[in-house]
Amino acid sequence: MLLPIWVAIILGLIQGIAEFLPISSSGHLSIVQNLAKMQTAEDGHLFFDVLLHLATLVSVCIFYRKDVTEMIREVISWFKPDTRKKTENTKGAPPARRLILMLVIATLPLFAILPVNKYIEQLYYNTIFIGIILLLTGCMLYISDRIEKGRKNEKSMRLGDAVAIGVCQAIATIPGLSRSGTTITAGMAMGLDREFAVKFSFLLSIPAILGANILALVDAIKEGIDTSLLPMYFVGMVVAGVSGYFALFLLRKISQKGKFGYFAYYCWAVGVVTIVISLIL
Repeated sequence: MLLPIWVAIILGLIQGIAEFLPISSSGHLSIVQNLAKMQTAEDGHLFFDVLLHLATLVSVCIFYRKDVTEMIREVISWFKPDTRKKTENTKGAPPARRLILMLVIATLPLFAILPVNKYIEQLYYNTIFIGIILLLTGCMLYISDRIEKGRKNEKSMRLGDAVAIGVCQAIATIPGLSRSGTTITAGMAMGLDREFAVKFSFLLSIPAILGANILALVDAIKEGIDTSLLPMYFVGMVVAGVSGYFALFLLRKISQKGKFGYFAYYCWAVGVVTIVISLIL
């Protein structure tokens, strides 16, 4: 199936904006592709989905480049005996090391999804189901604004907090349920500072997106890659990466003001419209 440049731009915008704003990128992409009769797995555009997600992964790394750089330096220091000896003698682990540990712990629950991943993927083709889940996402976001402000950060966050957020991230693999909205809400419910809850959520997306795309890339290669569409794919990637960066900036500002409820109304509206259109069609 030919991929017009305007379709690549629209899908890139949807991926970049919806990946980070708490409105479910997977749900929006599925709705557009299903209603437009563009079934990714059937039309040979699975590789494009992989590229769009990788573009948003790059935008996260750039936006949180300071934290990512510090964690990389920390990992490198583990292989230096002198540095390791010094850190072992200091009281308490460095913030970057604790943050890495929390991210690793929070990522582990995703492995429990692997045995049922094929069943979850089938839900991507059920727009009525996605519409219902978007309604639930709206309810979750509405409640999140009413959670008491927390104070925990990378220095005071506990392992139990990371486990709880990780379990919520695993549940959010269901299409229509926002990964960012779910993990940020879970983080605030566990007492994390609002801004840190946002940062932790998006740093947590790095291994999640990377792992999911490695698995998807294998299927995409088996499916076949149409090299004539690479220019269109590139356009979509650029749009997804740029829009994703600005979406991150916007969400950080909104989280500081505790106004996630605005997205709740949006999710409710999209959910209702999706269900109605699906029933008519």
